[in-house]
Amino acid sequence: MSGCGFCGIVAGEVPAFRVADEPDGVAFLDTRPVFKGHVLVVPRTHLITLTDLPAPALPGYFGLVQRLAVAVESGLGAGGTFVAMNNRVSQSVPHLHTHVVPRTKGDGLRGFFWPRTRYADDAEAQGYADRVAAALPPAAA
Repeated sequence: MSGCGFCGIVAGEVPAFRVADEPDGVAFLDTRPVFKGHVLVVPRTHLITLTDLPAPALPGYFGLVQRLAVAVESGLGAGGTFVAMNNRVSQSVPHLHTHVVPRTKGDGLRGFFWPRTRYADDAEAQGYADRVAAALPPAAA
């Protein structure tokens, strides 16, 4: 969709630190991460909310989200992940996206208050993207 930043990333017209680029979706680092390594997963098609995602697309999309939760945890040495999605309210970009946030015990994240951080530079961001991408399990056949 014209004017959608996430559609621009999917199309390769907007730069992003990509972690995965598959038929079921594209994953890339959030530019304002809760914690470094925070990944956004989007479907290739411009959809606004989860209810817009066709039922046949659910297994592929959420399979990718699930694999990214594994990759964020193992690739970054995180204790776990927080996986979340907003639908309209608090949706900063009106394109369906799922947050996969690395967690560690005592990291200070409480409830739904999401403090944001920044990467020191593009090299640091690329390093996080590369670590998650390298840990991404293969898609099920």
